[in-house]
Amino acid sequence: MPRKIVVGFDGSDASMRALDLAIANARGQGDHLLIAHVLEWSPYSFLTPSEVEERHRRRTEELQRAEAAILTPVVARVEKAGIAVSTTLRYGHIAETLCRIARDEKAEMIFIGRMGDSGFASRIFGSVAATLAQVAPVPVTIVP
Repeated sequence: MPRKIVVGFDGSDASMRALDLAIANARGQGDHLLIAHVLEWSPYSFLTPSEVEERHRRRTEELQRAEAAILTPVVARVEKAGIAVSTTLRYGHIAETLCRIARDEKAEMIFIGRMGDSGFASRIFGSVAATLAQVAPVPVTIVP
């Protein structure tokens, strides 16, 4: 039975490397890839009605832009490799949202690319990859 594998994808070189490794693994195992793109979105509780309307309009535009610029091209690439693929586009904290997607979709694994080096900021605040390695409900492959 094919496994479902979540690939955290943001269009960066690191996420492309994670996708390439996920494709190679999926090809050998007959897995299904779920390409997940998460847009960071922090809720603001003190907005006027006009600000809420403007924020909603911007959010809709961002979703459409991400679908066209990031997800559509990568789906074509995965399909060309002969791999079953689907996508999800969500707002939220990236690591938390990827964990939620993995649980909701009953995925068996998460692939993610590691961005940059482990600099001072990531040691203080943490990184998506480090957070996933600690809290994910399934095994995580972090691709350098």
